[in-house]
Amino acid sequence: MQARALLMIEHRLIERMIEIVKQVVSHIEHEKKVDPVLVDTVVDFIRIYADRTHHGKEEDILFKNLKERNLSGDDRRVMNELVAEHVFGRKTTKDLVEANTRYRNEDASALPQIADKLTILVDFYPKHIEKEDKVFFPAARKYFSEPEDQAMLYEFWEFDRKMIHEKYSLVVDLLENR
Repeated sequence: MQARALLMIEHRLIERMIEIVKQVVSHIEHEKKVDPVLVDTVVDFIRIYADRTHHGKEEDILFKNLKERNLSGDDRRVMNELVAEHVFGRKTTKDLVEANTRYRNEDASALPQIADKLTILVDFYPKHIEKEDKVFFPAARKYFSEPEDQAMLYEFWEFDRKMIHEKYSLVVDLLENR
């Protein structure tokens, strides 16, 4: 397996979540309400899986390795765009959390903001994923030999192995300090 294959497999799970988010937006539009716990679940998925786990591998391993290579101008530009898109996704998710907190505290005016932020994520992720899968990952592959690619794949697996421990250490820390 090539290193990019693992990232592309993760994209398929993110796409499945985005389909669920579409249903949540539709529910908001028709019912004029949302379950804030469901929004929390979406946020948790985006923050932990899509951003920290998936984008973490991209930024902390793939992009870091690529920065040491003599990238073409186009490839460097696309990599920088992807980093900016990751930042955009984080900001949108942060705004979603703030709106959901207000909604949970009985501020009904936050509901359209929740729907808006979810819609932004629904529009954002498919385009972002397509850029990575069809443009950037194939272009990036040429910068690594087969042994380098396999070493990066191993780094991805090690990164994933540590994630569950990091997440639940943070959960315990938060609970201990509340």
